[in-house]
Amino acid sequence: MALRTLDSLGDLAGKRVIVRCDLNVPLKDGVITDDGRVRASLGTLNTLINQGARVVVISHLGRPDGEVKPEYSLAPVAQRLSELLGKSVGFATETTGEATTEAVLAMTDGQITVLENLRFQAAETSKSDDERRGFAEELAKLGEAFVSDGFGVVHRKQASVYDLPQLLPSAAGSLIETELGVLDRLTENPERPYTVVLGGSKVSDKLGVIEHLLPRVDNLLIGGGMLFTFLAAQGHAVGKSLLEEDQLDRVRGYIAEAESKGIRLVLPTDVVVASGFSADADHETVAADAIESTSFGANGIGLDIGPATAQAFAEIVTASKTVFWNGPMGVFEFPAFAAGTKTVAEALTKVDGLGVVGGGDSASAVRALGFADDQFGHISTGGGASLEFLEGKKLPGLEVLGW
Repeated sequence: MALRTLDSLGDLAGKRVIVRCDLNVPLKDGVITDDGRVRASLGTLNTLINQGARVVVISHLGRPDGEVKPEYSLAPVAQRLSELLGKSVGFATETTGEATTEAVLAMTDGQITVLENLRFQAAETSKSDDERRGFAEELAKLGEAFVSDGFGVVHRKQASVYDLPQLLPSAAGSLIETELGVLDRLTENPERPYTVVLGGSKVSDKLGVIEHLLPRVDNLLIGGGMLFTFLAAQGHAVGKSLLEEDQLDRVRGYIAEAESKGIRLVLPTDVVVASGFSADADHETVAADAIESTSFGANGIGLDIGPATAQAFAEIVTASKTVFWNGPMGVFEFPAFAAGTKTVAEALTKVDGLGVVGGGDSASAVRALGFADDQFGHISTGGGASLEFLEGKKLPGLEVLGW
């Protein structure tokens, strides 16, 4: 079956259309620090508004765990959406209920209303099919059609992602279409050389994608906190650096597999080691196999790839035709340990082909470091969803849309 797209819903003028966006943006003191996901939702929303649909936007924000917590309110997001759309956006202070129903029924053609955080309701993320279904049925009463456009949540079996599209005529929005088009290019006959750059804190988060992609890529570059488990697997001491001892055997297997298949698995040759985990920690750059040789000894903690490694990674990335990058190279939130991530991001902007920033922390990193979205081939809005797709997993939120 093929993914159902907006066209399959026909003329939506005058109809109440519920749109599941992923507006899970970072907030600091009630202010959005990265509005990338809000901007990514504009394509579908503008299409529906221009058709004269009455648009009801639903999303989650953070993890309020089924409780109403003001710091996770979508009110600032509704305000930002209003600014970006250049029109008034309504905001319902409850997700469902009498007041919300009245507000939705009072909407006129082309109007848009954002409902309060879905995850203020425990049923949204419930493991119980009946509880999720009950919540989805309440939401379904508000609309006549459903558009799923929150790519960052399509790997979740949640009420608004999985159950709701089964209750109304449903289709994928343009953002999901775009994301799948890019991921298809990464998995079906990618242009070569094909390089995957993986970072972030844990190897265990990336095991599936390493396993699935290793036979398909030309180069696999390893940075971030996960690099220390690879170094330890080679017998090197890593001080107090992040280490997943239970993954050592598996990592050794990946190293051996890469060698046997002629795949370049590139590990750092130098790292930046700090006296502790803080922005102003003392730090030294040393060879990757000599982490405990710094003045911090066995108490040193690796917080970034070193400059020689960053340069080597950059050269491989710029020489590639297809690149997928997921996970920062170091603790980019601390300026002293952001250089590796910045160098790799800079290289990605120079790829003569398809360069993809794989969502999550990687997307936050490139924006925090001053890069513009249009400098990259694509910035994904879904880190976890992208990884699970690249692992070859079935994604519940896409299966219900015919994919």
